[in-house]
Amino acid sequence: MRKRLRCVCAAMRLFLKCFRLSRRRRVKLFHRVRTYWGYGKLCANSLIYNSFTNSDVVLDSLFEPIYWLVDHVTRWFGVGKNDIPMVSICRKCINPKPARTHHCSICNRCILKMDHHCPWLNNCVGHFNHRYFFSFCLFMTLGCVYCSISSRDLFVDAYLTINTATQTPAPTITFRERAFHKCIIYLWVLCSSVALALSGLTLWHTVLILCGETSIERHINKKERQRQQKKGRVFRNPYHTGKLNNLKLFLGVEKQSHWITRVLLPSSHPPYGDGMTWALPATFSMDKTILAI
Repeated sequence: MRKRLRCVCAAMRLFLKCFRLSRRRRVKLFHRVRTYWGYGKLCANSLIYNSFTNSDVVLDSLFEPIYWLVDHVTRWFGVGKNDIPMVSICRKCINPKPARTHHCSICNRCILKMDHHCPWLNNCVGHFNHRYFFSFCLFMTLGCVYCSISSRDLFVDAYLTINTATQTPAPTITFRERAFHKCIIYLWVLCSSVALALSGLTLWHTVLILCGETSIERHINKKERQRQQKKGRVFRNPYHTGKLNNLKLFLGVEKQSHWITRVLLPSSHPPYGDGMTWALPATFSMDKTILAI
């Protein structure tokens, strides 16, 4: 009888031990599956999730085939409006748009020869105000550089005066004099900082103007140049007419006196062309109409 009880107890212990092991294995397997599931979900969210995605982005993605079809059809057959050549259809305005025209999502309209949307001006820089924007940056840079150079001695004197008064145990200058010297230091630092920032922006736009490009066209032409290079071809900007000609077109210089009356002196003359077509003046060597392809 005792032997039977011992055998039954041994069998029960073995059964419980196997049950516990199988239970632990099931718990470990479940924990491992849950860990892998969480890791896979995290990877998927990292690749798919975008905080800027909204209903407009989803609709644009769904209508992408239609946009592609409309864009290529207009490129093949051409779209005309009042005898003005158009190169594509704006996806936002659903209207024909000329060459070098881009849609600004902030202004919610198409801008002729759009360069960029300036947050400081709260407006787009395009065909009709690009020259004013460049003139402002150029003359503002020259003014800040002039102020920084001419007031350098005042800045040094003010800086040394404040440092000397701080190191001495008894103050040698009054509160009003200290405030005056601090204002000089603040103005010099501000002018120098603005001169450095604006000089970089002005230099960048000068390079773009000499190349006959805008900020947007710079990126587009770079990608197109790389794409044509892979095919063994050489890409040429259709709006590049030479550095001097590009500068003359941008500034509206038609004769030698215009360098003074239209560039150095304030002038309200409109830019060359209407922003729809890009025909060069007859005085230029490249006398032909340039259109984007």
